[in-house]
Formats: sequence, structure tokens, C-alpha cells
Amino acid sequence: MAKAVTIVAEPRERIGKGASRAARRAGKVPAVIYGDNKDPESIQIPQNEIIRLLNRGGFMSHTFEVQVGKKKTTVLPRDLQLHPVTDLPIHIDFLRLGKGSEVVMEVPVKVVGEEACPGLRRGGVINHTRHEIELHVPADAIPEFIEADISALDLNDSVKISNVKLPKGCTPTITDRDFVICAIVAPSGLKSAENAADDAEEDDASED
Repeated sequence: MAKAVTIVAEPRERIGKGASRAARRAGKVPAVIYGDNKDPESIQIPQNEIIRLLNRGGFMSHTFEVQVGKKKTTVLPRDLQLHPVTDLPIHIDFLRLGKGSEVVMEVPVKVVGEEACPGLRRGGVINHTRHEIELHVPADAIPEFIEADISALDLNDSVKISNVKLPKGCTPTITDRDFVICAIVAPSGLKSAENAADDAEEDDASED
């Protein structure tokens, strides 16, 4: 898990549409921190700081420390509103994370072992059934990605959730089936060649 980045914010004394528009004109992004059985806290953050964090990628799956004065609050972005024309951030909802809390997250899948994969060497391709997996994760230990190892897969083999070693405290939200994450499949050209070979064998057998 990456170390939480600190975001320096200011309290918002006024709330409402008019106050939010004024904040944006001043180069600030209005935001609110809620959750953990505490009152919501209205804040504003410099727009260029949010843009910088968005450009780093993975904004919605990382925890942050929001600092207002001397107080720091551990948060997770839960909703990001962008301007429909400019795509600039205009509002953020942060979930306040209490000690020992758990959240549901879409965690990216990272495929490893491609160089050693027998199926790829035979001309197969990776079929990504899931690019992300929804997991219950500890709020203070959100994994950046889940590894799917394909180094031993041949054609038509797959990696299922049961084949993946999940980080401590992480469990899939889907529990009623052993779902596929990715598979090695034959490309259409290779399938056609194999089908043609099978048809030829059948013709030869019928002539005998």
C-alpha cells in the first residue's frame, strides 16, 4: 500500500451553491468529509493541487490525509464531480476512515508471468475477463493492485479468484462462485486452422 499523501485544505465557513461558485472562482474545489459517525465537515482545496493528484492516477482508490489547521483526517475519495465541458474538478466527497474500518473497493488486476506463459508462446492471447476486482479491504491497507499469475497457463487455461493470493484482510464481494479473472485463448486465425485440421482428420477417417 502506498503511503497516504497529505492534502492541505481550508475550512468552508459558508455552504450552498453561491458559496461553492465563489470558491471555484477563487481557484478552490469545494469538498465535504463525512462518515465515521461524525458531523460532515465542509472544506475547500486548491484546484491545482487536486489536478496534480488526478494526473498521478488512481485518485479514487488511494487514501489521503486531509489537513485543516493542525488537524489531520484520514479519508478516501468516494465521489468526484467534474465540469461537463472543461473536465475540471468542481466537488469532492471524502469518506472519513476510522481506525479498523473496512471499505468496498474496485482493485485493479495486474497480469504477471507473460514471458513464461506456454499458451502465449503457442500464439494465444490474454482474454481479460476482469480488469478490476471488487473487494472488501481494510481502510488503512488498500492494495494498489491484485496479481494474476499466468506463467503456467496453456491455451484455454484461466486464472480464477481462488488462484489469486489476496492481501491480508481482503475478501471478494462475490462469494457464490469461483469467477474467472483472465484466460489464455486461441486467436480467431489459430482457431480456424485448428478447425480445418479437425475437419481434415474427420474426412480421412470417413474415407477409411
